[in-house]
Amino acid sequence: MSNVCNPNNVSGLKQADFQKDINGKKTDLFILTNKLGNEVAFTNYGGALLTIMMPDRNGKLGNVVQGHDSIDKVIASPEPFLSTLIGRYGNRIKHGKFTLDGQEYTLAVNNGPNHLHGGSKGFANQLWESRVETNRVVFSRISPDGEQNYPGELYVEVGYYFGEDNALEITFAAKSDKTTVVNLTNHTYWNLAGEGSGRDILDHELRLNCSNVLEMDPTQIPTGRLLEVKGTPQDFTTGRKFGEELLSEFNHMKDFKGYDHFFVLDGWKPNILSEVGELRCEATGRKVEILSSQAGAMIYTGNWLEGGCPITKSGSRYKDYAGVAIECQNYPDAPNKPDYPNCVLRPGEVYQQAIIYAFGIR
Repeated sequence: MSNVCNPNNVSGLKQADFQKDINGKKTDLFILTNKLGNEVAFTNYGGALLTIMMPDRNGKLGNVVQGHDSIDKVIASPEPFLSTLIGRYGNRIKHGKFTLDGQEYTLAVNNGPNHLHGGSKGFANQLWESRVETNRVVFSRISPDGEQNYPGELYVEVGYYFGEDNALEITFAAKSDKTTVVNLTNHTYWNLAGEGSGRDILDHELRLNCSNVLEMDPTQIPTGRLLEVKGTPQDFTTGRKFGEELLSEFNHMKDFKGYDHFFVLDGWKPNILSEVGELRCEATGRKVEILSSQAGAMIYTGNWLEGGCPITKSGSRYKDYAGVAIECQNYPDAPNKPDYPNCVLRPGEVYQQAIIYAFGIR
């Protein structure tokens, strides 16, 4: 396994394009390569994934994620969550408010009336410290007490490990000096047809081990009700293509221009890694199995990408549905719903989660 930025990398990225000084700290490019010659590339700005080079059924390598080809584009991206890390709290918090131990906190509102993905200066928009270990890269940062109005100084580590079995593992760990809320995830946009192929993800097939979905209100906040997916356009239990009923009236899909919903993992138990599902592309034969220790996954079909993204790695602009995000995480708005899985981290406790993306050919 190599974790040196090889100038002859198959991703076609140049290290010089990712090196920049920001307030005395340096951005950089990191590439993990396994013995099969497949690669994962990322930067320490936002922990953004840039490329994941995987073969199709004919052995041709292609990039299966959306990303940028320079640090300037990563920083200036109008889509600030393009394959980045997300925190302190992934997804939405209603009206940017929550009460913790009797004290109300007001966060920045950056998505209609709600707070999204940690705010406009969340973890996706921060420069992380980095260290290279055997077969993996670890990003870390200290989120100061009061950052984006969250309580507590939060120390966070995120590790990227790429194995010889073509599995990418992302581990999350955090601890705080004050009681706070935490929900960390990765916001990679997938396109198994290949970034720059000209194909969208509407013919991708997704299978989920999720019999229920959260009912959403018009502002994409959970109402508190669970909806059974059986027989609905959100039934992925045996596999479904995204384009089949994309603009259904069910659960505000038409209002949201597609899928932007949280699916509840069947049989979930805290801190236990289990299979979330599998994404497949018939055109290329590529597939990725997703495993996670989190309570479910937000499925977002890139409904609003068009017009928002700058020139991409392939030299084009992404259109709507150019990629799908499968964000393994805790429930949206859990800080306001005590019956949802715990999102509170107290001093002395350690937050730990993991996501695995296992690549293969169907």
